[in-house]
Amino acid sequence: MDDGPVDPGRRAHYGDFYQYGDFYQHERTGEPVGVVYGNCQAESVRVALSTSPTFPVRLVRIPPVHELTADDLPHLTSLLRDAVVLAAQPVRDDYRDLPLGTAQVSALLPPGARVVRWPVVRHHGLHPFNAIVRHPSDRSLDPPLVPYHDVRTLAEAAGLDWKPDLSPRNLRRVARQSVDDLAARETAAGVDVRVSDLLLPAGAAAAHTINHPGNEILVALALRLQEALGVPTDARDPGRTLLDSVHAPLLPEVVDALDLDAPPRAHWLVGGRELDDEVVRRAQLDWYREHPLWVEAGTARLAQRLRLLAAVR
Repeated sequence: MDDGPVDPGRRAHYGDFYQYGDFYQHERTGEPVGVVYGNCQAESVRVALSTSPTFPVRLVRIPPVHELTADDLPHLTSLLRDAVVLAAQPVRDDYRDLPLGTAQVSALLPPGARVVRWPVVRHHGLHPFNAIVRHPSDRSLDPPLVPYHDVRTLAEAAGLDWKPDLSPRNLRRVARQSVDDLAARETAAGVDVRVSDLLLPAGAAAAHTINHPGNEILVALALRLQEALGVPTDARDPGRTLLDSVHAPLLPEVVDALDLDAPPRAHWLVGGRELDDEVVRRAQLDWYREHPLWVEAGTARLAQRLRLLAAVR
């Protein structure tokens, strides 16, 4: 297979993916292969599944769907044509103008391959102010310092007369709404494995950020995927923290309201280093002045959260 213009570091990181189509490797291994497909959560689920001593398939590490390029399509096609298992998150057809939708990649599988669908996990119950906002003009653009927006900063940038209600009752309501939102998305997407019921019982271990679930959730998800595939449920914690790059602050009001077994934390952790939340707020306010479209998109997209969090006057 033509290697194409792939960065050497990326090629090394995803070596099995880029080398899979090479005749010598395929013939040498001859083992059944599978794919865990989706966003940044997919690799962590693959790692959790790979802890199983009995899982009957070698799960090939691939780039997350938002990093796949047209040059990657021949490699993805070669792998999927041999895959006997596809564990996939819902991805819309022609995602990023490429045939990367879950239905589209599933169509490449050989007859008899197993497909099990699992949700994109988002949970803002622990971090009620944090959000992800995209704008059609540049869907990959993130605000500075951390790739998350804050509804308080958005409201300030928009000039809204808005103050949050951090009472225990309201924060519990926001957390419950987060779970209900995920449950509704699970139903709408028709997933085979659900996660929403795991979030509140996991407490502070449920997530590091709104889209980075903690190990407890990822391992439980891996066990449910094994069950759905009809194989032994023996995945276990890999012994390191997955999705560890960013940890959002944990407010003392949230700790109290949700009765969390964890200390509050006023700062971010980015790459293991502390980052003051006020520094993030100021940097993002400056950024919003140069990117007003994100303020408009964010306040529109997060209108329900703003209402839920608003203090009654």
